[in-house]
Amino acid sequence: MPDLDKFRLRRFVETLIGMGEVEVHDEQVDLADVSAIVESTPKAVLFRNAGPERLELVAGVMGNRRRLAAALGATEKDVVAEFQRRTGNPGSSVDVPSGDAPVHQIILTADQADFTRLPFHPQHEFDGSAYLSSGIDYTIDPETGLSNVGCRRLSLRNRKECGTNITVRSHLMLLYQRCVARGQKLPISYVIGSHPTDFLAAVMRIPCEEIGLIGALRDQPVPLVKCVTNDIRVPADSEIVLEGYLDERGYIEPEGPFGEYMGYYGPMRLDPVFHLTAITMRHDALHQSLLHGSGRVLGSTEAANLTGLRLEAEASRTLKNIGIEAVDVHLPLYGGEGQHLRVAIRQKLPGEPRRVIATILGAMPSVKHVFVVDDDIDIRSQDSMEWALGTRFQADRDLVLYEGMPGMRLDPSLDGRAIGAKAGFDLTRPQGRKWAVTTSIAGAKRFTAQAHCKTVEQALEEGPLFFTQIMENVGSRDGREVACALDELRQQGRLGCDEEGRYRLAQAEKGRTAFSGPAHG
Repeated sequence: MPDLDKFRLRRFVETLIGMGEVEVHDEQVDLADVSAIVESTPKAVLFRNAGPERLELVAGVMGNRRRLAAALGATEKDVVAEFQRRTGNPGSSVDVPSGDAPVHQIILTADQADFTRLPFHPQHEFDGSAYLSSGIDYTIDPETGLSNVGCRRLSLRNRKECGTNITVRSHLMLLYQRCVARGQKLPISYVIGSHPTDFLAAVMRIPCEEIGLIGALRDQPVPLVKCVTNDIRVPADSEIVLEGYLDERGYIEPEGPFGEYMGYYGPMRLDPVFHLTAITMRHDALHQSLLHGSGRVLGSTEAANLTGLRLEAEASRTLKNIGIEAVDVHLPLYGGEGQHLRVAIRQKLPGEPRRVIATILGAMPSVKHVFVVDDDIDIRSQDSMEWALGTRFQADRDLVLYEGMPGMRLDPSLDGRAIGAKAGFDLTRPQGRKWAVTTSIAGAKRFTAQAHCKTVEQALEEGPLFFTQIMENVGSRDGREVACALDELRQQGRLGCDEEGRYRLAQAEKGRTAFSGPAHG
């Protein structure tokens, strides 16, 4: 029997508390205030009494390199090398009986399986609903039998349904689209409350048995237990598991907006609906939220730090394979999910800086700008980089421009295109355009206004409103009841939303939201 406590999220949070990396709130905190508190500190945050249920909720666990290094048992200096070592080894798993699995200590099915038991909360001002942002999704490809692991958010619709974002090309997207083409549901389970090693595995896009990546990054076999309402195996030492399926109707319901990894909102799009069949959890489950997409504190977001570690390891390996001596590789956290990469090299032959640029941009599609310097420049110092740029660079001689290159889908400077330029161009925001949620900086809503409406319907009679505006107008300090009230209007065929993500009263098919915006794709 493996150690079912070693890779538990709660044990890791206790380690971080001992390192002075956690801000602890013992007082009762409304779910409406959680995101603003998390954004306000560079530390991870542990709420011991979150929401009216007084749940334990932790956020920002992976918000800096020191915490990720601790998760891998390494120093900050050596963590990239340790990450490379672990991912270079095969991973394994071991099955655990349900009766021995901590995540099956509590099993809720039928009417007891209720999303509103969980601390969904508003995370950015213009988000489309209350969210759980820490879901690691587990699926099985029915054609190959291989497990797929990824990261997805969940937006609350009602007690049994959530929206989930599957619009960016991924293994899960392709798997789901094949199921829809066959008219089949796709069983899926979401783990809420995971060790950072599991997140590192989930953000890697390698065509393989992806549960093995979790075992590789844990550096020991991962204990798995079969879910109670589907055949998916998930880590038995998880905090919480949400079991269910994506229905066969495909991309039918608007989901979003949501503060994305670029620091801006992703657009409202049509997405699948996740249906809940069971909740399993530990007796003392620790709920988890991520700091994600908040533009003013992008360097503390967990996606930026997870991506930074992964891409630095990938770039180092890529350059080593072509014989470049890279002294250091660094991905600045404010570059927008890996779009900037700095490389310090020890030159041996003429032309090596251009080989670095061409190789990285060709091998790593997410990278947009590559900065190559000599080994006397500290690429982790902004001052050193400014000095190198000011004294060693001439644009007519040293700028390498590539046009017609694929870009990051959510990069607002692409203005909706899939193809752009790399290595040097203006990054300023367009001026003179009408206001749009997708060009607004994502950040937590500060609830300050006084309530002046008794019901959600009354609030919407005044005009289109964002989810948090509805909360404020009706005096909600939670948000979950607002999501459920919106669903009542949806079931009555009276709910609509526009492409900015504002809800409105509208005529619609019962159970569907009238959407005045672009369809999927």
